Amino acid sequence: WIDGEVLKVNGDTITVKCSNEKTVTAKASHVHAKDPEESPCGVDDMTKLAYLHEPGVLQNLKSRYDMNEIYTYTGSILIAVNPFRRLPHLYDIQMMEQYKGADFGELSPHPFAVADVAYRLMLNEGISQSILVSGESGAGKTESTKMIMRYLAYMGGKAATEGRTVEKQVLQSNPVLEAFGNAKTVRNNNSSRFGKFVEIQFDQKGRISGAAVRTYLLERSRVCQISESERNYHCFYMICAGSPEEREKYKLGDPSTFHYLNQSNCYKIDGLDESKEYLETRKAMDIIGISSEEQEAIFRIVAAILHLGNVEFAEGDDVDSSKPKNEKSMFHLRTAAELFMCDEKALEDSLCKRIIVTRDENIVKTLDAEAAKGSRDALAKTVYSRLFDWLVTKINNSIGQDPTSKCLIGVLDIYGFESFKTNSFEQFCINLTNEKLQQHFNQHVFKMEQEEYTKEEIDWSYIEFVDNQDILDLIDKKPGGIIALLDEACMLPRSTHETFAQKLYQTFKNHKRFVKPKLSRSDFTICHYAGDVTYQTELFLDKNKDYVIAEHQALLGASGCSFVSGLFPLLSDDSSKSSKFSSIGSRFKQQLQSLLETLSSTEPHYIRCVKPNSLLKPAIFENQNVLQQLRCGGVMEAIRISCAGYPTRRTFLEFIDRFGILAPDVLTGSSDEITAVRRLLEKVDLQGYQVGKTKVFLRSGQMAELDARRNEVLGRSANLIQRKVRSFLAKKSFIALRRSAVQIQTVCRGELARRVYQGLRREAASLKIQTRYRMHNARKAYTELSASALTIQSSLRGMAARKEIHFRRQTRAAIIIQTRCRQFLARLDYSRTRKAAITTQCFWRGKVARKELRKLKLAARETGALQAAKNKLEKQVEELTWRLQLEKRMRADLEESKSQENAKLQAALQEVQQQYKETKDTLVKEREAAKKVAEIAPVIKEVPVIDTELMNKLRDENDKLKTLVSSLEKKIDDTEKKYDETNKISEERLKKAMDAESKIDDLNMAMLRLQEKISNMETDEKVQRQALLSTPVRSMSEHLSIPIVPKNLENGYHEAEEPKEPQSAPPALKDYGNGDPKLKKSSAEKQQENVDALIDCVAKNLGYCEGKPVAAFTIYKCLLHWKSFEAEKTSVFDRLIQLIGSAIENEEDNDNLAYWLSNTSSLLFLLQRSLKAAGAPGTVSRKKPPQPTSLFGRMAQMLIYLSRACALHLLPTCTLKRLMLCAKLRPSIPRYFSSSS
Repeated sequence: WIDGEVLKVNGDTITVKCSNEKTVTAKASHVHAKDPEESPCGVDDMTKLAYLHEPGVLQNLKSRYDMNEIYTYTGSILIAVNPFRRLPHLYDIQMMEQYKGADFGELSPHPFAVADVAYRLMLNEGISQSILVSGESGAGKTESTKMIMRYLAYMGGKAATEGRTVEKQVLQSNPVLEAFGNAKTVRNNNSSRFGKFVEIQFDQKGRISGAAVRTYLLERSRVCQISESERNYHCFYMICAGSPEEREKYKLGDPSTFHYLNQSNCYKIDGLDESKEYLETRKAMDIIGISSEEQEAIFRIVAAILHLGNVEFAEGDDVDSSKPKNEKSMFHLRTAAELFMCDEKALEDSLCKRIIVTRDENIVKTLDAEAAKGSRDALAKTVYSRLFDWLVTKINNSIGQDPTSKCLIGVLDIYGFESFKTNSFEQFCINLTNEKLQQHFNQHVFKMEQEEYTKEEIDWSYIEFVDNQDILDLIDKKPGGIIALLDEACMLPRSTHETFAQKLYQTFKNHKRFVKPKLSRSDFTICHYAGDVTYQTELFLDKNKDYVIAEHQALLGASGCSFVSGLFPLLSDDSSKSSKFSSIGSRFKQQLQSLLETLSSTEPHYIRCVKPNSLLKPAIFENQNVLQQLRCGGVMEAIRISCAGYPTRRTFLEFIDRFGILAPDVLTGSSDEITAVRRLLEKVDLQGYQVGKTKVFLRSGQMAELDARRNEVLGRSANLIQRKVRSFLAKKSFIALRRSAVQIQTVCRGELARRVYQGLRREAASLKIQTRYRMHNARKAYTELSASALTIQSSLRGMAARKEIHFRRQTRAAIIIQTRCRQFLARLDYSRTRKAAITTQCFWRGKVARKELRKLKLAARETGALQAAKNKLEKQVEELTWRLQLEKRMRADLEESKSQENAKLQAALQEVQQQYKETKDTLVKEREAAKKVAEIAPVIKEVPVIDTELMNKLRDENDKLKTLVSSLEKKIDDTEKKYDETNKISEERLKKAMDAESKIDDLNMAMLRLQEKISNMETDEKVQRQALLSTPVRSMSEHLSIPIVPKNLENGYHEAEEPKEPQSAPPALKDYGNGDPKLKKSSAEKQQENVDALIDCVAKNLGYCEGKPVAAFTIYKCLLHWKSFEAEKTSVFDRLIQLIGSAIENEEDNDNLAYWLSNTSSLLFLLQRSLKAAGAPGTVSRKKPPQPTSLFGRMAQMLIYLSRACALHLLPTCTLKRLMLCAKLRPSIPRYFSSSS
């Protein structure tokens, strides 16, 4: 259509000059008149158009669309044109406030207005409402539905609430369902591939009290097969865009690497951030009430479906068998099995084999590669469908439904009419839905309109419209419909799509709505109300069968994941045998019938969504596309009948109540409402109206005319009232002015008197100020003079004091220098003397050691017995340790079960107590009510009436309440007894565990002592044996004449070069070790006693001496004295480490931690200095450096660990610094920590 100007009229032909400067000649029937005075912005309600025809409607919609006015009314129907851009100012909170309570049509057209009308009707009339949002894919149905639900949540939500409210859960269910049920199609980037009907329940106050979501016909085939330029469901791309940790956990990569996603080259949508959408979906799941474990299981299933799609099959070894194609397929199969938590081999068998159950035995049938691929896709579709159904059920259970609610508002968002190049079973069901909804629209907008006129017996000429009942009979009539024939073909084992198509051709060959294409043997065409659609029957039978393969059911039903096994509950044999054949088509038809019944029980409101162009871009308006959608939605018929009929109707009582003021004399003396209405309409000289049995019917615009006259009458009355009120206000204002003048005079006179008095006060004050100022100047001069004198005196005295302290410091420094010098000379003399004594001792010890060899040989015989005893004790300790761990685990399990049982008992106790309190409160209220009745009863004396039945009922109820209270008290006592018994049992078990721990500690100490004895004996034996096997005994003079140069001064002892062992020892040396074993034993016991004394001493807080920890230096000197560093094995270090570890267990005592930190650090520093001295240059080591597993290495490592535990792990940095200052540590200790860390 295009604008033009009529140049010439010649009969039925008209010459028009178009706006594009072209001249066109057309028939008069093809040319429509245009209103030259119409607004360039259009009108918000198209029933107000002067010329209501197709060009006028299109021009009005285009004018408003160009101005971003995307909503337009057609009577009570809202037309929404998709802008394909964000318009946030239309949907904010301020906009909701504007439409709250506003009359329909008072403000600009908006979905909020439709939702507000439905909400007000529900509250005022108590009738359930429904809002039907329809339109083709990409028209904006889903967004309109979101806006309506947002407004209903705003109106029915609870203010200032926290947590997961019902309205929040209802709104947050949209992102979850969109993630798992929406996908990109050719026509829409966010197309809903399922139907949705949201029932929002309200209480009597209009607050949302519950909700339920009903879904219809999820497109399962999209999981395994997508067309070019389309995408799979959003959730698959979201999980591939998740965090790297999640992708690694699910073994996912780029979407292009998965077969179910790379069938199309479309992986991303412009302006959509998949990772952000993924986080929003997880957040919505949290609000709905899906736990983190359930979310983990959900996305694990989604990842498993992707891996399952990458499993390819090749021909197997046997005929008609199959197996995974290569190692890559095996990897994806293995990953899918891990994610499903099922057996890998069982998953492979369920895909490649079938079990045929016969009466005698079970037959295993192998599947070829193509059949195995079909089995794989069937499993993926079944799992995804079950997962989607679980999400819907979870949303409904989480939101909850209100059984006491009597009113609801349903919002229907369902797929629009679809017609593609290839139309399969999904398009067939979708178009059936649109046919049903179109019939519902016809009945409520067209038929109900005419029935209303017929019921009221007014003159009306019927307007004909297209009725699609014949199409519905063609599809879902039973028997004989297409769905019935499809179910029959599915039940027959040898049926194919070709036999099904031939059956359709034979049955409907004479049907005017059914057409057989000429160039196809299996396709068929149905003439829908919106156009002809050709369907391909190749996959009709497979998609209509609603069953799960038994092997898949058994496999996933036995999954180790409770979530997966819950999706596939095991069915009993009886139920599986007795179940009838079920099909998708029949089940969908039943759901559709239930939906229509629900819609029929509500008051409908319609929103028709229109897609302005097929490019999905803004600012493009295609007339032909929009006009076709308006015709398919029945909007044009609705416009025509709305203006041709009587859009305004009122009952007689409402009409008289509203417009009776136009003719008050008509209402006097008349009791007949119909007569009064007729006289009133004649009085106002209104034409073209109709008076029915119960209502008055007005033509379009007549209601506005009556309201204008009513406003005139009300305006005249308002003028009279205003005149009287203004005269009253003027009089009142004059009296107030006169009273104010008197008050102003009084105030002025008082102000003059106050000013005179203020002058006198200022004169007296100035005299006082002068006096005080002079006194202040004199005092200030005296103070400055005094301060100068004091400053001079202080400086002189300070100079004398500084000279005195300088002289004292010089004297003290000289004394310190003399002391250090004398100390150095004395230490030098002492060190020389000590060195000579040590050399003499070394030679003498060699002689004594040879004497001890015989004693060591005797002690060696006892070492075997001690070693056996040691091994036996170690086994006992290991067994007791294992028992202790077992007892600890049992105790932990017992405490956990006890805590759970206590929680249950406490919950039950609280519930019983609550019931008891409620019952008691009820009894008290009833007694008070009975007392009030007894007090009031004597007042009524004239008509005494005794309601014996009521008294009997009250007695019975009282008896019942008493019995209930007694039973509740008994339950409380029982629960308390059980709680006490469980506490006693847990305490007894705790005592047993503590006893076992103490026994194990004793055994550990005994074993440590035994090990220490054995190690001491072995060390002494080795040292003495090495001394005996050295060079033969020489005379003292020989030793003195040939001195041995010491290798290293380590630990205060000279270590001579170790001589080589002689080839043969003298016979006298063989019997040298035969000494008294009691001496050896006594030395080991003495050593053990010394260690015990050291441990007991160090366990106490010895404090510091000159800033150095006493305990550390005591330990170091004892170790040097006992030659512990020369032994290969000793238990002294283990006992010291155990002591320090037990001392720092209390992390809260900072002083204790500081004390042990300083001791441990100092001891480690001393040990490190000894190591450095041992490895100094110029010395030759007789052994290799000790390995980390040696005794000293273990000691150093453990001390480092304890130091780090004290300083780094148990305390913050600031606290560590503070404790070091408190403990007065030396500067070397912090430097050591910084280097060793």
